[in-house]
Amino acid sequence: MNSEALKKTAHLFCKDHLHARLTRIHGEINKITEALQTETKSSAGDKHETGRAMLQLEREKLGTRLAEVENMNRVFSKVPTHKTGVKIGLGSFFQTDKHFYYVAISAGICEIEDYKVFCVSTQTPIGKAALGKSEGESFVVNGISQHIIKIV
Repeated sequence: MNSEALKKTAHLFCKDHLHARLTRIHGEINKITEALQTETKSSAGDKHETGRAMLQLEREKLGTRLAEVENMNRVFSKVPTHKTGVKIGLGSFFQTDKHFYYVAISAGICEIEDYKVFCVSTQTPIGKAALGKSEGESFVVNGISQHIIKIV
């Protein structure tokens, strides 16, 4: 599989990752909203108030997670899909002597046939270390040096 095809597949992987996270969080928020409505209909008392408070805390946590994922979605919407260049930046796909990387969002490892592509953001240690580097340059993360072979 060529680098351009790997890049497109990694991009779709990131898109699917975001969609799945958004769907999961919205589903959890809906369940908590329903539970809060059910709690409202039940009898009053300390147990009732504690249950409502716990549900509201959980909803606040989900609201924070939702905001984080929506921010990732905003960043991802700005990722150029046809970026080519001599320096690594948002939207770059690059190969080192150790791994393949796609700079977009932190979405984990995209396994494509016999290849593993690490989907990283510009805020991850690898993203920060590689940002602005060119083919032939190296970067070090956690004491491990990687040499950039190709940028797509």
